[in-house]
Order: sequence, then C-alpha cells, then structure tokens
Amino acid sequence: MRASDDANPRCVALKRGFGSSGARGGPPAYADPVPTDPVPTDPVPTYSARIRAVLLDFHSTLVDAGDATQWLAMGLERSGADLDDAERAAITARLDDIWMHAREIDPDSGRDYSAEAHAAVFHDVMSGHVDEGLRQVLYEAMFDMWCAYDDAAPLLDALRARGVRTAVLSNIGVDIRPMMEREGLRADAVILSCEVGAVKPQPEIFRAALDALEVTPEETLMVGDAWTDDGGAAAVGIRTLILPRTRGRVHGLDAVLRLVG
Repeated sequence: MRASDDANPRCVALKRGFGSSGARGGPPAYADPVPTDPVPTDPVPTYSARIRAVLLDFHSTLVDAGDATQWLAMGLERSGADLDDAERAAITARLDDIWMHAREIDPDSGRDYSAEAHAAVFHDVMSGHVDEGLRQVLYEAMFDMWCAYDDAAPLLDALRARGVRTAVLSNIGVDIRPMMEREGLRADAVILSCEVGAVKPQPEIFRAALDALEVTPEETLMVGDAWTDDGGAAAVGIRTLILPRTRGRVHGLDAVLRLVG
C-alpha cells in the first residue's frame, strides 16, 4: 500500500477486499491508426521509430471511479441525511453510471470545459433523485472516491525509468493535479480539456499533448478506455491502445510496457 493510500478511505476499503466485482469487457484491444471521415490529408505515417512517449487517459484508465454504494454512504455520513432502502438503491444505481447519464444530457461534453459546467451537469443528472444539499455533498465526495489502480503509479515510474515521456490527457472540467499528487501519479505533462479548450476526440487536444512532450505522432502511444474519445488519437496518427473499463485493483496496464518494449 502506498503511503498516500492512508489518506484515501476508498483505497483502504478496496485493499481490504471491498468493491471488487471482477473485470468487465473483453481483452485489451490494440489498434493501428485508421483513417476516419474525413480522411486525413497528411501522408500515411510509418512506425519504424520506437515509442518515446505515452499519453494516458485519467478516469477509468489510471484511476477507478469507486464503488457507488460506498460513495453514497460517504455522502450520507457527511451530510447527516437519512434514506430508506429503496431510496438508497435508486440513488446508488444512478451514481454508478453518472457520467453515462451525463452524455445523454450533454452529448457535446460541455461539462469538460469548466468547473462550473462540470458541477452543473452533475446536478442536472441527479436532479429529481437527490435533494440539493445531498447532491452537493455527493459531488464533493466524488473526488475523494477516485483511487489509482494498483498498476497505475508503477507504470508511470517504469516508463520514466525507460526514458519514455508521459502525459495525462483528460476530458474533465476540474484540475486533477491534486488527485494525481494524492495517488502518487507522476507524469511529465498534464493536458486537460478545461485548460486547452478542446475535448477528445478533437485533434487539438492530442496535438497539445504532443507539443508538450516535444514528440511526433509516430513515436507516441495513446492509452484510454473509450474508443469514442481516446480513439481520436488514431486520426492524428498516434497508435492507440483501448483498455475497457474494469472494476478491481488492477487494470491491465502492464500491456503498455509490452508495447513500449
């Protein structure tokens, strides 16, 4: 257990065996870049150069969102609210897929451009399910629930030891740097949609990461959990690894090291 785990009750609980329900989805999928519509006008890249940089999504790639039951319990403890069993079950189900519901009311990812929009979409999704006071407590508790996978920090450290530069590349409306520090996640750059003004799969956010690391697409690998967002890297010429979302303490990030070599 890392020293930072002591400050995060989510990590401590999982270390004791809570919240692990096994992996969901199939094996890791690795895809070479494929032209999308419209077809890129740049020359088709070649990949003789070794991978010198890795871009990593944050949520559900480096950190687990946490167990919704524990999230609600934390919110109830902090707020002093009381719910019956039926209310707990309904709210837990809503929290478990909170950002999938957010896509329904915010398909253009406006929530990922600012902290105000991020909070507003959360409240919109939970409106009618939770009263305003508990909604605010749950929103604040959400960031305490996020806990790094056990193989996340070791991956970043191993890449650094190999001389491979890293950037965390996230669609998010809030600054994740405090959470990264808490979880012991160190990268050479942090690229956030709310700071860049572009969201994945838009090419601008990937190019911002390439510029920050001073590398070319051909010598870079993108790692994420969502082909709809992270797969946009392929259109820029970046090799892309999609690791489906999992539950549990290990996310299969050793696949990254095998690709880097």
